[in-house]
Amino acid sequence: MNEWIFFLLLFLTPVVSSVPIALAYKSKEWTERLPYLSVFGIFVSVLMSLYIFFTMEGQYSWPWLGPELGINFVFMCDYLSRYMGVVTAVIAFFIAIYGLDYMKGDYRPSWYWFCFNLFTASMLLVVYSDNLFLLFVGWEGLGAASWGLIGHWFRDDDDIAYVGKAGRKVGPLELSWPPSSGGWRAISTIRFGDVPMFFAIAAIWVLAGNLNISEINWESLFMGIGAAGTIILMLCFLMGLFTKSAQVPFSEWLMTAMTGPTTVSALLHSATMVAAGAFVFLKVTWYIEPWNLHNVPGLELVYTIVLFVGLLSGLYGALCGSGMLERKVLLAASTMSSIGLMFAAGAASFWFHHEIAGMNLALLVGFWYMATHAFAKASLFLVAGHLIHATHSRFLCGGLEFGKRIKPAFIATIIATTFLIGMPPLTAYWVKSGMDEVMEHLYLHEPHIVLPIILLILTSLTYSAIMARFLSLNFIKGEKPEHEHLEGGGLMKLGYSMMVSVLFILLFLIFINEETAGFVHAGYMSMSFVVGVGALIAYLVALYVPRISIFSRVPGTFFNDRMYLPYLNDYITPKIGFFISYMVQEFGNRGIDAFFNTKVIPGLFGAISKGIRKIQIGYLNVYVKIVLGFVMLFLIIASIGGIGL
Repeated sequence: MNEWIFFLLLFLTPVVSSVPIALAYKSKEWTERLPYLSVFGIFVSVLMSLYIFFTMEGQYSWPWLGPELGINFVFMCDYLSRYMGVVTAVIAFFIAIYGLDYMKGDYRPSWYWFCFNLFTASMLLVVYSDNLFLLFVGWEGLGAASWGLIGHWFRDDDDIAYVGKAGRKVGPLELSWPPSSGGWRAISTIRFGDVPMFFAIAAIWVLAGNLNISEINWESLFMGIGAAGTIILMLCFLMGLFTKSAQVPFSEWLMTAMTGPTTVSALLHSATMVAAGAFVFLKVTWYIEPWNLHNVPGLELVYTIVLFVGLLSGLYGALCGSGMLERKVLLAASTMSSIGLMFAAGAASFWFHHEIAGMNLALLVGFWYMATHAFAKASLFLVAGHLIHATHSRFLCGGLEFGKRIKPAFIATIIATTFLIGMPPLTAYWVKSGMDEVMEHLYLHEPHIVLPIILLILTSLTYSAIMARFLSLNFIKGEKPEHEHLEGGGLMKLGYSMMVSVLFILLFLIFINEETAGFVHAGYMSMSFVVGVGALIAYLVALYVPRISIFSRVPGTFFNDRMYLPYLNDYITPKIGFFISYMVQEFGNRGIDAFFNTKVIPGLFGAISKGIRKIQIGYLNVYVKIVLGFVMLFLIIASIGGIGL
């Protein structure tokens, strides 16, 4: 059977299945029935991703814009794509099931389901595309769909969809963001990185003559453009990845994206959008093989930048989460932290070349942490959405009595947080043990790179504390909710229960797969065990004391305000933009107008016309003298030229 059929079903079924509800937007009766068809479309993608995982491997291509352009439908079914395709499709399906309950009664379901399914299909296109141009098509689809989903509740008529407290100001900046601004902040930040990324892809096409990631001769490309060219090319490409994955200083859009529906937040933070940047970095690095290119000038600097951007983003996100009071914003900060560690692990592959089953251990660590984080974080977001429905509050609240009455969410949160923080012997412990080994290698074999292991440990401990804080303030030691609506929500409970159960499957896979044997080996090393125990202690302490009154007054507020990074996005950057536009208007546009329309060119033509008019006196002898003068000038020039010859 032709393989293209499976790819068509994989990418198009989610979109096509959501077209009927989009067309029926005026009929309340049909928009209440048709979401099931949209969910079925995603289920077909799950089946196709599983078929590809078990039966297809290698590159598959079909012509598109012509072989001479090198822009074709090229899909790669390698290790990363096959696993990530299943992760993306399964998570989207579980969230869609949850959304049947969560989005019931919404005021524009047609918009939501079409954008949700487009979002899923776009991410799948990014995952499987080997051709950079085709990947960029999926990349832009993610951006467009995210704008529609984050700003879904555009009416700004319910405080529960806001981020921050209305009316609260720090200096001239109000720290409150409505849903109508969330989508704009996301798309404007992402576009800032997408433009240089597009130029980088165009440059690769011109310089390498090929856009297929697995076929590009990366060493020849980098050597041909030199150190400066390599740095500029890679940093332009990475700008798209950093902005999409909300790495410092482009993280603000991710926090205010929590104005969207929780289902969107769950998908955004687990298997799409935010994960897309880290996944593409791992995917490209997989084929660049930087550990074999130490002779390429400039490449080490590029990977050093990625390493520290990732680690600093990881610590920044964890610290911000320690002061967060809003459920989803706390989880958003922790996602940013996790994505940073994925970037850092992938970047460490430049210095760490230890292969297991023919694959670089550092890249395997980054990818398996991505998969573990995806299911755990999706579970926590879905729980947060259920809590928001149950308490009608986006802020952390809920005591032990409340936790007992909402046991499925309580249990799912315990499993998701403990399996994610890296405490032994649960899923993330083995993956983070591999990460510890990678960073320890940098310390032992690259003495000038001592900071990564320190940043990793600090991030791990802080991350454990904020996960415990989320559990404690929602189910154990939080304030009593003002409202409790615990009835219903059967599909919501089913959604996060299925999601969190996958963490047990991942734990099983780690112990039976050949390529993850390195994780298990690292888990028995003394340093990994010490860090794991430290994460457990930090978790237990924060569980018992989730809020420290002295700390929450000044440092806590500082972290809750995201270290005032919103000033960069909402105050400083707009001021710079307005200043540039003013300068362009005052000196650019007016200067051009003066040169062409009012002063220079008109003045020149005026002077020429006046000169011509002075000789137009009507006397024939004057005109004869002028002509004779030009003739004499011509003869003199000709004679000088003849002498020269």
